Parts: sequence; structure tokens; C-alpha cells
Amino acid sequence: MADKSHWEKVYSTRAIDDVSWYQTHAERSLKLIRELGIAKDAPIIDVGGGASVLVGDLLDNGYSNLAVLDLSAAALCAARARLGGHVIVATFAEDGPTECSGLPVMRYDAAHLHGEFGAPFELLGHERETHLTPAGRTQSFLYCFCRRQPH
Repeated sequence: MADKSHWEKVYSTRAIDDVSWYQTHAERSLKLIRELGIAKDAPIIDVGGGASVLVGDLLDNGYSNLAVLDLSAAALCAARARLGGHVIVATFAEDGPTECSGLPVMRYDAAHLHGEFGAPFELLGHERETHLTPAGRTQSFLYCFCRRQPH
């Protein structure tokens, strides 16, 4: 696909702030989204967003259900690196149930759950929760929060 290889080359060989369409903030797009009254939790997709700053501006303004679509993997990598990639994951703790709805589950302690994400992520912390099910039983959950390390 000629278009894809073209954009891969552009984003692989030029600095993000050295392309003609670069802007520090996506002020016009952000203004239009606000004026349309789009809810902060409404799904928004930035089609052809590449390494655009729009998704970062939206995050900074409280929007949360965001996606970016682009042909260039290099552009998407640049956007991910700039945004940081925080992750919060909840799963069954090591003393949690062995099955869920009749299927076997994985149980984790903080070190093993962090290991699923690997070196690019720093474990910032973890918390446990004892969940009371509607049937009155308790289940142990583990929450881990990580931050993607800058490249």
C-alpha cells in the first residue's frame, strides 16, 4: 500500500513538530467539540490523527472515551510515547476465587500482574479490595496502576 509506506516514512524520518500540519494545541477542534456539547464520556475517534495533539488536549479537558486511527504505526507510537500510557488493571488477587462463572481464572499478586505489562511500565502502586457479591460471598481483587516509561 503506497499511502501507508509514504506515511510511515514521513513519521519515521521527521520530527513530530517539523511537519507542516503540526500545532502545539488543537484549539479549533477542541472548540468545536465543546460547542457541540459533546459529553466528556462520549466516544470520540480522531481519524487520521497520527501523532496529533488532539487526544492529549481532550484528555487534559476531561474527555475520556478516546481513540486514534491512523495508517502509520510510527505516528501512533509517537502519540503513545507523548501521552504516557497510564494503565489501571483490576483482577482476582492471589487469594481470590479459582473460578468465575464456571471457568478457571488467573489470580495475581502485584509483582506478577506488573510482569504481564513488562519493562516499559513502571508499577506506581497497588491496592486490594474485598468485594461482596450479590450472593453475599467475598472475593479478593487486586488493582495495579502503572505508567509507561518514556523511550
